[in-house]
Amino acid sequence: MNETQNTARIAVVTGASRGLGLELARALALRGWQLVITGRGQVELAAAETELAVHTKVLALAGSVVDDDHRERVAEATAALGGASLLVNNASTLTGYELAGAKLPGLAEHPKAGLLETFEVNVLGPLVLTQLLLPQLRAQGGAVINLSSDAAVEAYAGWGAYGASKAALDQASAVLAREERLVRVWSVDPGDLRTRMHQEAFPGENISDRPLPITVVPAFLGLLESRPASGRYSAVGLLADGE
Repeated sequence: MNETQNTARIAVVTGASRGLGLELARALALRGWQLVITGRGQVELAAAETELAVHTKVLALAGSVVDDDHRERVAEATAALGGASLLVNNASTLTGYELAGAKLPGLAEHPKAGLLETFEVNVLGPLVLTQLLLPQLRAQGGAVINLSSDAAVEAYAGWGAYGASKAALDQASAVLAREERLVRVWSVDPGDLRTRMHQEAFPGENISDRPLPITVVPAFLGLLESRPASGRYSAVGLLADGE
């Protein structure tokens, strides 16, 4: 971002109540960004707002990215603050429904309702929110970060719905990057992390060998600092380049 905008940079981070979204919000807050954070867990989101408000101006709006009214509230609130310089589309769902200790379903038996919700949360919600915020992002010379996954490019049993939705988001990001000359559009694979969603994918298994979300935050901060060309990146690659 332009150095002259540092005191008024505004970031929208979805899925910011926990995991990588919360860690990114923390890092941005410590660097003076004003924040609009969203998440479906109202209690967790309120706790995040209380924590982050110590460091910066923050507005927490509980709701789902698939809800039209919620997306409109986010766009309106961000405009009232002065306009977004950054949108982080982090909110995701693994299967579109609570696993409740069950293994990931194969595509042959994946419930239709779950498929629909997966694509609504992982693809349609981020795209429509991006549409709403693009006028602000263009005016600020801003950026969009869409969270991807290696499941978007590799075939893993049980990850069909999630992987297909992330592949769709990758393609939409690539097309948007071609169409938008004033806004950077980055699709980022953060790698396997020790998050609640990842634990749900492996019920009963010990995933303590996966790195914590905070370990990849420097990769995202590096993107904002160096502003490379729009495209698809991996956190591992970005961290290696920054060494």
